[in-house]
Amino acid sequence: MSQITTHVLDTALGRPAAGVPVRLLLLAADREQVLATARTDADGRVGELGPEELDAGTYRLSFDLAAYAAATGQDSFFPEAALTFTVRDDSHHHVPLLLSPFAYSTYRGS
Repeated sequence: MSQITTHVLDTALGRPAAGVPVRLLLLAADREQVLATARTDADGRVGELGPEELDAGTYRLSFDLAAYAAATGQDSFFPEAALTFTVRDDSHHHVPLLLSPFAYSTYRGS
């Protein structure tokens, strides 16, 4: 299993957000490096995103909300959700995203 996983729920439609393009990036002082790309499955999940182990550092999950909105026929105020977080140890990091056309929220899951 990847050290990073995510789950996207569409709170406006009351169901998992399937087909959302997701990128995992490593952020360095002078550049961003794309480590993995994926799309959420029918349950809104990405269980394999990047390597099993990550070095300590700053990472970003980027969700293409414009593509998802277009695919579902919704408006979207936010074309992208960019969630930046720090990995300090080798524990599993689950980063869910709850979205609607005019808001999103996140937290560190389990």
